[in-house]
Amino acid sequence: MTVPAVTATSAVTSDDLRRYVELLGHADADGAVDLVTELLARGVDPVTVLLDLVAPAQESVGERWASGRWSIGQEHAATSISDQVVAAVADRCRRTPTRGEIVVACVDGEWHALPARLFAEVIRLHGWSVRFLGASVPAAHLVTYLQRHDLRAVALSCSVADRLPRARRVIEAVAMTGVPLLAGGRGFGPEARWALRLGADAAAVGAREAVDILASWPAAWRPHGDPPPPVDDEHELVARRRSALVEAAGSALDTGFPGLRRSLTGPARSTLDESLGQLVDFLVAALLVDDVDLFTDFVAWTARILGTRDVPPASVDAVLGTYAAALYDFPRAQAQLAAGRRIL
Repeated sequence: MTVPAVTATSAVTSDDLRRYVELLGHADADGAVDLVTELLARGVDPVTVLLDLVAPAQESVGERWASGRWSIGQEHAATSISDQVVAAVADRCRRTPTRGEIVVACVDGEWHALPARLFAEVIRLHGWSVRFLGASVPAAHLVTYLQRHDLRAVALSCSVADRLPRARRVIEAVAMTGVPLLAGGRGFGPEARWALRLGADAAAVGAREAVDILASWPAAWRPHGDPPPPVDDEHELVARRRSALVEAAGSALDTGFPGLRRSLTGPARSTLDESLGQLVDFLVAALLVDDVDLFTDFVAWTARILGTRDVPPASVDAVLGTYAAALYDFPRAQAQLAAGRRIL
C-alpha cells in the first residue's frame, strides 16, 4: 500500500480511541487490527496511529487495571493485542532506511517491552534502520552485540523506576564501547532526569522528542563522561537486606492486621505480597538517584492500588514503619521512609 507521509495532518479522534480501548477490553485482536487498517486507509499517518492511539490506549489499560476494573489477565491480553497492532502497522507501512542503524533494547529486568517496540517502529518510520532486541537485555549481552555490529546509537527503554540500578549498569557498560546512548521511558522519571543522572548521553520524555534528538545527532548529545557517583552506598546496603525486610514486613502485617492476607482473593493477595518487595526496590532506586519524589510517588500509587483491593492504607504505613525500624542506621533511607509515611 502507499504509505502517507509522516507530515500528514489526519488525526486520531476520541471516538477512534474509545473504539480501540473497547476492542482491547473484548480481546478482539482482529477488530483492533481492522480499526488501525481503517485509520491508515483514511490517511492517518502511521506514526500518529502509534503515538495517539496505541500509546494512550495502553495508558488507559494500565489505569483500568490500577483501579481494579480490569483483571491482570485482561491487561495482558490487551497488551498482546497492541503488540500485534504495532506489527500490523510495520507490515503495512514498509519504508527503505535512509539513515543509520540503531539498536533498541529494554533494561535488564524490564519486561514491559511494548513501549520500546512502539518506539522502534516510530523511528523506523522516520528512516532509521532498527534492530530491536526486546525485553530484559543484560548489560553484557548488549555490549557483546555492540562490539559485533557497527551501530549509530543505542536507545534504552525503562518503564518502571525500580529498574534504575540495573539501568545504571547498562549505561556504564555501553559508555565503555563509545556508542552514544539515548534513554527514554517513564522509569527514567520526569523529563527523563534520572537517565542523565545515571550517565546517559541524551534522554527523551517521549518518542517525538527522541526522534528530534536522533535527527540532531551528534550536536545535541553530550560527550561520554563518567556519571556523578552515588551520594553514598546506602542503596546497595538496603538492596542486600531485601529478603529480610520483606520477611519482616509480612510478619508485621500478620501481627498488626490479623487475617488480612488470608481474607484477600488470590490476585489481591498476590498484589499485596508483591508490593512488599517493590517498596524496597523503589526505595533502593530513590536512594541511588537521591530523589525522594521517586519513592513517595510510588508509595502513593501502592496505597491507591491496594485500596481498590480492600487493603487499608494503614497496612502500608505499617510496612514502612517496619522498614524504618530495620534500617535505623541508614539516615537517607530513614528520611525517605518518613516522607512516604507522611503522604499516607
